[in-house]
Amino acid sequence: MTADRDKDFPWWLVAVALLGAAAFAAVLADEAQARVLATLLKGVRITVFVTLVAFLLAVLLGMGIALMSLSGRLVLRQVARFYTEIVRGIPILVLLLYVAFVLAPGLVVAANWLLGLVGAEPLRVRDFSLLWRAIIALTIGYSAFIAEVFRAGLLSVDPGQIEAAKALGLGRWHRFRFIVLPQAIRTILPPLGNDFVAMVKDSSLVSVLGVLDVTQLGKVTAAGNFRYFETYNVVALIYLTMTIGLSLALRRLEARLRSRP
Repeated sequence: MTADRDKDFPWWLVAVALLGAAAFAAVLADEAQARVLATLLKGVRITVFVTLVAFLLAVLLGMGIALMSLSGRLVLRQVARFYTEIVRGIPILVLLLYVAFVLAPGLVVAANWLLGLVGAEPLRVRDFSLLWRAIIALTIGYSAFIAEVFRAGLLSVDPGQIEAAKALGLGRWHRFRFIVLPQAIRTILPPLGNDFVAMVKDSSLVSVLGVLDVTQLGKVTAAGNFRYFETYNVVALIYLTMTIGLSLALRRLEARLRSRP
């Protein structure tokens, strides 16, 4: 029994915690690295904001695409499949550049045409924030993957239970709310959590647009002090702290869901 407990004990987590504590102590003990850390922490707010907003929008859009893919209407299913296959085939970095420099200007042109009809002041492309261009790109990119996660989770529910709910007179929304979603969420949550952690890392790509997240501030700081080793060590440490912390929180949530009847 003791051997089993020792085998299951998360020694890797102890090692990570000790290494992390030692790394932060070394950073704080060095004046140059401490200044770098103070600068980069300003970018954490942007990183967290981009990740949370883009992921929430991607979940909503992904669920809509998933429901379209399971629709009884052929047109909706084909549109959903077209969307997921096209978007999943485009790298996130390319999608960021496309949205920022092709889609966003196109949206401004379309908006100006509508504003011209009512005699309103036209918009300028530079008025479209690069931060929101990045959020839109991440939303589009991740929604295609999240749609497949939702689709697989919804399909995992036993069709017999849905038929039983129909027999009891439950409408489509009530079947989805009380029968399908509570069971599907147990299948959906683990890959959805993985996508969330992946988005935290992929949010670093918004630095190519000049958005002042952790990575961009790291690039600017390293270019100014020429201490690339120390600066990027701190950048990596910040991202590791966020991703490992999120992974542990998601594991705990999954364990609680599994323990429920």
